[in-house]
Amino acid sequence: MSVTSDSAAQAPAQPEASLTRPLILLFGTSVGIIVTNLFAPQTLAGLIGPSLGLSAAAAGLMAMATLLGYAAGLFLLVPLADLAENRRLILRMLASAAVCAGLAAVAPTAATLLPALMLLGAACSAIQILVPIAAAMAPPERRGRVIGDVMGGLMVGILLSRPLASAIAGIAGWRGFSLASAAAMALLTLVLAARLPRRQPAAGTTYPALIASLWRLLREEPVLRARALTASLVMAGFSLFWTAVALRLAMPPFGLGQGGIALFALVGAGGAAVTPLAGRAGDRGWTRPATLVSHLAVIGAFALAAWAGAAPPGGMLLPLVVLGLAAVVLDIGVTGDQTLGRRAVNLLRPEARGRLNGLFVGLFFLGGAVGSAAAGAAWAAGGWPLICLIGAGFGTVALVAGRRDRSR
Repeated sequence: MSVTSDSAAQAPAQPEASLTRPLILLFGTSVGIIVTNLFAPQTLAGLIGPSLGLSAAAAGLMAMATLLGYAAGLFLLVPLADLAENRRLILRMLASAAVCAGLAAVAPTAATLLPALMLLGAACSAIQILVPIAAAMAPPERRGRVIGDVMGGLMVGILLSRPLASAIAGIAGWRGFSLASAAAMALLTLVLAARLPRRQPAAGTTYPALIASLWRLLREEPVLRARALTASLVMAGFSLFWTAVALRLAMPPFGLGQGGIALFALVGAGGAAVTPLAGRAGDRGWTRPATLVSHLAVIGAFALAAWAGAAPPGGMLLPLVVLGLAAVVLDIGVTGDQTLGRRAVNLLRPEARGRLNGLFVGLFFLGGAVGSAAAGAAWAAGGWPLICLIGAGFGTVALVAGRRDRSR
């Protein structure tokens, strides 16, 4: 039996009526809590390195460990959602995340911390199994709204992870943050064990066949390819901005310290409010115009950021407000594109929903990695103006690709 056969109907998790507002809130809160594990190590690298006697380069590897593990989990673990019962799979992954975070908190050397962080990142790919469960429980006409609500929690978690990690580490050190993370994962596991519905995928395939089908799904689904491309481009711009903005905020006319930069990140979290609106737009058949607006928002955000960054020394209030507005508009554009893309992908093949989500997120995750890598080189070569030019370029390519795509 083909693992992508349309006849392999997905067994429903629960009656649609069971998708209550509190359960949607639980999904959104859960993914927001889980995702903090992925980005917090980037903030804590400056504390981890000296405590373990690491060079700056080695400390940077620690910062990327959870992200590398997450990428592996997207391609190797998330496809299991199309094979294993989803509730049990998620609970095991979150329990593993709690154990790995605890091991990271007591790791005596870098050689033990690195694998613990990588395994923690892999276990956190449970996010991309929770989202399809919520999508599967929603009727098609409400699927965009539900996905938007859940993704709002995810984006808030991404944007708050760095200031939250800084705050906890400032009180209890980086090991204290890891212990807090372990406790949060353990508590979340218990809550989801009581509230998460069962979702049994159709049987009839094997794990090797699932992995082998990933390339076939990518080749056969133009919607997946198109939405993953634009999501990768805007995510590259997102990562570029948030990697470099701390450097710009530390310079005149802003001169912000770590506390001020953390508060700035909180302002950027306001852009996550658009996620439910983007999902509703998709449900109403407005995917193409809403996608266009999302890409224009990315371009406009970098134009605002370029103006704010070019402000002469002196008054900092107006440039700081404009730069904060740029952060919010950028997050609106990125979350809008990704929410619309995730809705489109989740409408493709119910029996392959886990693999489709793993592919979609894995591909735009690679775009984010490109943006982060480009930030350092762009800053060294041309500073903030070049950062804004490249970011606007990512948005422009996404705009062109979106306009040429006829699958929407």
